[in-house]
Amino acid sequence: MAEEWLYQIRVGLSDQAASLLNVDPQNTALQSLTDVLQKHRAAAITVFDAFAGYVSEAEQQGVEKYPLYAWTKAALEDPAKREKFAKLCTLHVNGDEVYEKSVADALEADLLPLVEHGALTRVTKHDSNPANNPQPPARFRQG
Repeated sequence: MAEEWLYQIRVGLSDQAASLLNVDPQNTALQSLTDVLQKHRAAAITVFDAFAGYVSEAEQQGVEKYPLYAWTKAALEDPAKREKFAKLCTLHVNGDEVYEKSVADALEADLLPLVEHGALTRVTKHDSNPANNPQPPARFRQG
């Protein structure tokens, strides 16, 4: 029996959308994105915010319990990566970071037209199979 992976949709934001997302999410320039997110009960979380939250939680709970702490913290300290991460979002559906393929497919289908209209720069779908996801560089691996 084949293993069933969960999925996550990630989007790249235009410069305008990235600058508005955290300061004025109700701005009409974001309306098409907001409509899709509401339809799918999804929330856009910038990679920067997600990484900062991970680092903060690790520092409060004990970094030894967080295997990606050093890698994540180093990435946040790199100005070029900070700028990149402010323009990338992961989409959580019903509060979940990963979800069924059918949910991801429907969300992806509704988001792809926003790339053509310039609100988004890209839409990607990722599965939870570790073989398909980047691993930390050796210097950041524990053990």
